[in-house]
Amino acid sequence: MISIESFIAGFAYGGTTVLVGQPMETLKTLTQVQSTATAASAATGVTNPSLIQTATNLYSTAGIRGFYRGGLPLLLGGGLMRSAQFGVYQSVLPTLEKRYGRTDPKNYWLGCINPHVVAAGWAGGIGRGLVEGPFEMVKVRNQVLSGWHFRDIFQGFGTTLLRNSGLFSGFVIYMDIFKQQIEQKRDLTVTPFVKAGICANLAWLTIWPLDVVKTRRQSGKFDGKSLAWILGDAFRSGHMYRGLSVGMLRSFIANGASMEVYTLVERELKKRVQ
Repeated sequence: MISIESFIAGFAYGGTTVLVGQPMETLKTLTQVQSTATAASAATGVTNPSLIQTATNLYSTAGIRGFYRGGLPLLLGGGLMRSAQFGVYQSVLPTLEKRYGRTDPKNYWLGCINPHVVAAGWAGGIGRGLVEGPFEMVKVRNQVLSGWHFRDIFQGFGTTLLRNSGLFSGFVIYMDIFKQQIEQKRDLTVTPFVKAGICANLAWLTIWPLDVVKTRRQSGKFDGKSLAWILGDAFRSGHMYRGLSVGMLRSFIANGASMEVYTLVERELKKRVQ
């Protein structure tokens, strides 16, 4: 069962995310790529300024346009990859329920996690990753001013797939738990902005170290280093959650605003179909 409305609404979600969150996304990327001058990372030649210093340096050298650096690849691909994640999710979930029946809440994992939501979310994350990988690599290289060639287009692709699968499945799991525990049990109405902002932040917090590794692999500043080496270096230098503060701020605002747009577009499209 293909959900065309969810694919279209997902495209609107992706475009909104880029327009609203790109300045903070650029700061997140620059912060994640920076590394302390440890023996393990000295060869990369990157420094360790604070977030404020990074923002100040970016503005002094590139002005406001610098904060939107790398935005074009995401603007072009952002709609497609969000379309893929929501479209695949909303297509897989009813397919699972039709084939196996709705999961009894008594059989939820840990009493609150619907296994069908987990599977559909993981599939949606893979769908997004298959589209996002090349666009994300180009975005990161543009943000850190590192040149690239076509042969680099799939650098970090596997890490991007893994990150996106965990990220989107986490997002829909938290959204489902929020619906169960807050909206249904407590009969509270929460706006899509607040609900999506909270759940997106929880999902990012869950997989953040993978995002740091993904960004560093795609930056071109850690060439020749394996995923295990980059992960170990981030752990040793205390950078597993580097860029988290600006990333959480971007996530809450961008995903909250995007979910408002997604909800509106999907609702209007379903009205026209009925």
